[in-house]
Amino acid sequence: MAGLTVAALGVVGFLGYQAAATAPDHPTQARPGSHASQSKEKDKDRGRQKKKSTALPAASGTGERVVYALDDKRVWLVGADGKATRTFEVGPSPASPDPGTYAVTSRNEGGVGSDGVQVEHVVVFHSEGGVVFGFSAAVDGSMPDPNARKRTGAVRESRADGSALWEFAEVGTKVVVIP
Repeated sequence: MAGLTVAALGVVGFLGYQAAATAPDHPTQARPGSHASQSKEKDKDRGRQKKKSTALPAASGTGERVVYALDDKRVWLVGADGKATRTFEVGPSPASPDPGTYAVTSRNEGGVGSDGVQVEHVVVFHSEGGVVFGFSAAVDGSMPDPNARKRTGAVRESRADGSALWEFAEVGTKVVVIP
């Protein structure tokens, strides 16, 4: 019986060692030029790119508008003077509108999103092929699943950002979607 206990402890210890060595919060030293080293360099590059994305893109139109950058997953609220008053990250859904200029067509204080989630501050700016594109904030703070099979046009932001967009974007406000 003691032999089985010792063997079991040995297996548990080995499995714990393997888990600790491969866990993301226990990084291992990477040799220069190794795959892990290259991955870290790519992560650093992504971080640099992300910092750049907070600046209002030059080719995003003029005047008062909402700018939605698909690749950056970011929105800017731009005043009449052409200066961004707020920017924030968003969570896109499986469907995205084509780049172009749209206008807010409707607003709704709350309801259920096309993905079945309770939402507030819904600002709709386009519909195409049965998909309605708009900004909203999930009451529970969740973001849409970009890999979901159902094509929805929900662009989700935090509740605070949703409130700011709601105050900014009245019906008729320009929405510029860029790649």
